[in-house]
Amino acid sequence: MQYLSHSRRIVRALKPLSLVNSEVRFVSHASHVIQSPTHLSPGIDSCNQFYAQSMLRASFSSDAKLVENPTEAVKELHGKILDSVNVKRSMPPNAWLWSLIENCKNEDDISFLFDVLQNLRRFRLSNLRIHDNFNCNLCRQVAKTCVRVGAINHGKRALWKHNVHGLTPSVASAHHLLSYALEHKNAKLMDEVMKLLKANNLPLQPGTADLVFRICHDTDNWDLLAKYSKKFCKAGVKLRKTTYDVWMEFASKRGDTESLWNVDKLRSETYTKHTLSGAFSCAKGFLLEHKPEEAAAVIQIICQAYPDEKKSVLEAEFKKLVNEWPVDVIKHQNEEDKKDVAASLKSDIPAMVNALVNSGLRVSVDLDKLNKNEALLS
Repeated sequence: MQYLSHSRRIVRALKPLSLVNSEVRFVSHASHVIQSPTHLSPGIDSCNQFYAQSMLRASFSSDAKLVENPTEAVKELHGKILDSVNVKRSMPPNAWLWSLIENCKNEDDISFLFDVLQNLRRFRLSNLRIHDNFNCNLCRQVAKTCVRVGAINHGKRALWKHNVHGLTPSVASAHHLLSYALEHKNAKLMDEVMKLLKANNLPLQPGTADLVFRICHDTDNWDLLAKYSKKFCKAGVKLRKTTYDVWMEFASKRGDTESLWNVDKLRSETYTKHTLSGAFSCAKGFLLEHKPEEAAAVIQIICQAYPDEKKSVLEAEFKKLVNEWPVDVIKHQNEEDKKDVAASLKSDIPAMVNALVNSGLRVSVDLDKLNKNEALLS
């Protein structure tokens, strides 16, 4: 009996603090706060205090956050839901939770949302005997909402398989975070999300690769792309055409013809025909190898496949090849190689254009801009 009495007191002492409307609110980044051992009941011995300290260290984050600025709508819904489950002991309408999600405007709102989820999960488990997590649609919406308001740390917690909020991690939720990383060119966040996918046994998908490759491209991080390309290929993920386009374009920008041809060979095992972007990347590869005629031949083939109404897309690719690509290539070269590469491109690009014109293809390219390009003049 004495053992049971001590156990009940320990449970009461370690019970997570729910947010209450009328009081100052504290929410930890782990979604719960454990009382410090100094505030435990006097009857709890030093062994129990050590257990409490261990639990505190094991929490997701020990830093408590003062919730100061929740929006009124979220504050009201939070109070109604907690009153329903903790006082009336009844399951609140689903519409309240969805309304709370929709009304989240800042990180404090998200803290209230996660507190509600924890209380709902506890109620479902103890009163309704429902052991399953919330449905996947709600979990994805929670991750999406975290990203929408910029509460990224909360969003990452939605990817944990074992959590106190009843959330089921999914690749779709991870994609919301990766899209945020792409928008903000945040390779560090992308790396963290990928580690969470691995730690929680979530499968890699083609859409994941597309986002990861774009982030690596936009942050000019070739080493990171090389690292994850091996992981995706090893996992047997079928890469999309757009993913190969990004990969090949990145290799051509770096002037890395060896990687370019290796990627093109890998692409050909899945897709027989080049996309427009892939064909122009191959043409750039031939230009880097001083083969303007072969570069022209690749472009001619892809141009013949394009209808007249899409010729504007071709013109845009030509302009990038002449005005932007040489700058990128030279930027990635060693100092001792820059002059040789610049001289080569300055002669080979006009040779390619002349070969296209001689073949009967109408090419709208201003070569004067090429000649005035500072990267080629330096």
